[in-house]
Amino acid sequence: MCSCAAAYDEAMTSQSSASPVGHAAMRSANLSLLLRHLHAHGGRSRATLSQETGLSKAAVTTLVGDLAERGLVQEGEVERRGRVGRPGTEVHLDPRHVAGLGLELNVDYLAVSLRDLGGTVRATTSVPMPGADGDHGRTYPLDPVLDLAAAQVRVMLAEAEAQGLWVAGITVAAPGPVDYEGAAVRFASNLGWEGVPLGEELEARLGPDHPPLALENDAKLSALAEAPRLARRGIHDLVYLTGDLGVGAGIIAGGRLVRGWSGFSGEVGHIGLDPAGVSCRCGRRGCWETLVGFETVLDVLADDDPARSPHLPMQERLRRIRELHEAGEERLAERFAALPEDLVRGAGVLVDVLNPQAIVLGGYFGAFADLLVQPVQEALDARLLDADGRVEVSGSTLGLDAAALGGAAVSLERVLDDPLLAPPLPTRA
Repeated sequence: MCSCAAAYDEAMTSQSSASPVGHAAMRSANLSLLLRHLHAHGGRSRATLSQETGLSKAAVTTLVGDLAERGLVQEGEVERRGRVGRPGTEVHLDPRHVAGLGLELNVDYLAVSLRDLGGTVRATTSVPMPGADGDHGRTYPLDPVLDLAAAQVRVMLAEAEAQGLWVAGITVAAPGPVDYEGAAVRFASNLGWEGVPLGEELEARLGPDHPPLALENDAKLSALAEAPRLARRGIHDLVYLTGDLGVGAGIIAGGRLVRGWSGFSGEVGHIGLDPAGVSCRCGRRGCWETLVGFETVLDVLADDDPARSPHLPMQERLRRIRELHEAGEERLAERFAALPEDLVRGAGVLVDVLNPQAIVLGGYFGAFADLLVQPVQEALDARLLDADGRVEVSGSTLGLDAAALGGAAVSLERVLDDPLLAPPLPTRA
């Protein structure tokens, strides 16, 4: 039996004068233990939960009751696991009452996702980024962007209320390194932002009653969103590559997100591959993203092609490029034929340094995974030093929603850490 379980059981039964603060902390810890176990492993009977967590059956019963009062768990079907004896009723997550919200600020679009505790996406929105006029070298005006972001968040909060969902938090996916303590974007070269107090500005627009707000890098959140799919197959070391105007990476090592000591991990788009290459928006020359960024695809299109317009939703721009490619547009076909080699120039460095089990192609890379995954896989296989170092390449299953969905999932972590944050359900008359 784990020490936390034993301590909880003792606190539940002892007549000693243990401090109320200690008891409350132990209760919260064990509620979290139980809720996280259900979140990770699915429905379980009380007896199975007791066996797998080390908590006594009496403690599990009490804890399940506490979680149910807050709409976090509910009873479901009879457990069928080949156990000897009378089958128990499964306890599983209740998806009807609690949700997390994720907001992504992208160069081309602004997306919001609402995701419930069971993992179901309840609602999403995506609108073009304000101020985008095709000249990505300039600074995006802060006020219109944040005004629209706040408006979209308010729409989603209203949707959550209409669905009877309490929102645990809001996590903003920022396109650049984040100052976690100051809730600021250190720099986002593709937006022309530096030292932007994003958290403070959004909170001022949302007013005093909004859910708690936090910031994280967009590629890191995308990696967290994709990680559970791969973890179910035993893959716990991965690199998520997001392709947009720039290129970023979310790195998962041993099942944990790698931020780096100052939060700058994953700025792989600025790996210098060609000192004599073209200038990058970051001020350097020959950065990887100057070879594989979305703009390298747009540049081969006609000047008046609608796919070049940042005012067109990103999904429609990608759909237009797909149509052109399938129609045999020559310059576009040449660009996609050359893209895998340019991708491997940077991805090979990441493989050598990080030794991941998997690379996931996201952003516009993921939208064209059918054209990119196989040649990238073959090129990486061809440069292997040892067969045991092979990396599996795949396309993102979450598309352009990955960062916002990752933000919503991270927002739900607040409740998984402390289930007592969820308000009790109203009592029925």
